[in-house]
Amino acid sequence: MVGALSHEAKRLTEAWGSAMVSLCYCFCVGKLVDKGVKRLILMAPVMLLFFLAPLHLTTVHMIGTTGFFISWLANFKLYLFAFGNGPLSSPTLSLPIFLLVSCFPIKLQQLDNESKPKRNSAREGSLFYLVKALLLLLVIQSFRYTHLLPNKAVLFLYGFQMYFSLDLILAVTASLVRAASSLELEPQFNEPYLATSLQDFWGKRWNLMVSEILRPTVYEPVLRLSVLPRKWASAPAALATFVVSGIMHELIFFYMGRLRPSWGLMSFFLLHGVCIMAEIALKKAIRRRWSLPTPVARTLTILFVFGTGVMLFFPEFQRCKIDKKAFAEYAAVGTFLKKSVLGYSH
Repeated sequence: MVGALSHEAKRLTEAWGSAMVSLCYCFCVGKLVDKGVKRLILMAPVMLLFFLAPLHLTTVHMIGTTGFFISWLANFKLYLFAFGNGPLSSPTLSLPIFLLVSCFPIKLQQLDNESKPKRNSAREGSLFYLVKALLLLLVIQSFRYTHLLPNKAVLFLYGFQMYFSLDLILAVTASLVRAASSLELEPQFNEPYLATSLQDFWGKRWNLMVSEILRPTVYEPVLRLSVLPRKWASAPAALATFVVSGIMHELIFFYMGRLRPSWGLMSFFLLHGVCIMAEIALKKAIRRRWSLPTPVARTLTILFVFGTGVMLFFPEFQRCKIDKKAFAEYAAVGTFLKKSVLGYSH
C-alpha cells in the first residue's frame, strides 16, 4: 500500500496538472470568444476531461476530493463562465486567481475597510477547527470498536466523520489559498447544527459553495422557466436543485466505489427536496403567523437530517467499502511517515 501511495501521488499530479493546463485554455477562450454557446462548445472537451479525471485515481480521499473540486464544482463554474455568469466571469480576475477560483471550493469575500476580519475571530476560528480535528481523531479511533456497536450507531459515526472531514478539508484548502494569494474567503460552513429548518440547513449553513453553484445553474433557470405563479414556482425549482445534487453525489460515490448506483443517495436528496417543497408551501400558507420555538425547530431539523442520513445516505459508505479503503489509506500514510520521518517501520 505504501508503494501504491507514490504511484497515486504521480497520478494525482498528472490529473491536476492536466486540469491546470485545461483551465489556462479556458481562460484564453474567455478572453477571445464572446459568451454563449460557441464558448461552451470550445470548453466542452475540458468539461468531459474533468468528469473523467477521478477515474485516473485509486485512493478514496483523492478520488473524493478531485471528484468534488474538479468534476462537480469546476465543471459547473465553467458552464456558468461559458454564458458570462458565475465567479469566473469577473473581468478583473487574473490567470492565477482564475485557476484558484476554478478548481477550489472557495468564494472571494468582498470586504470594505470597516468589515475586515479581526485577529481575535481568526484565533477563535483556529481553536474551533483544532477542536473539530480532535473530535475527528476521536471518531476515527472509535471505528476500531464498530464490532461492538449496533449498525445504526456505526452509521451515525459516518455522519460525524463526514461533517468533520469535509469541514476541515474545506478549511485547510481555504487557508492554503489564502496564504498563497492573500485573498479573503467566505467560510463554507455556518454552524449547520444550529439550523432551524431544512431550507436554513441546505441554503444557508451546509457546504455553502455547493449552494452558491447550484443556485445559478439549476434553481434560477428552473424558476424562470416555471409556468407556475411566482409565489409557488420556488418549490419545483428547489426540487430540481436537489435532483441535480443527488445525481452528482451518486457520481462521486461511483468514482469512489466503482459500483453501480443503488440510488440511495438520490432517494435521500429527493426526500429532502420534497420536504423542502412542503416547507415552502407551509410557510406561505401560515404567512409566518406561527412558528416552532427555536430549540424545538433545531432539534427536529438535525434529527430529520441525521435520521434520513442513517436510512439512505450513510449506508453507501458501507456498500462502497469507503470506510475500509479510507482506514487502509490512513494506515499506509502512517507507515510512510514512520519510514520517511522517524526512520523505522513496523
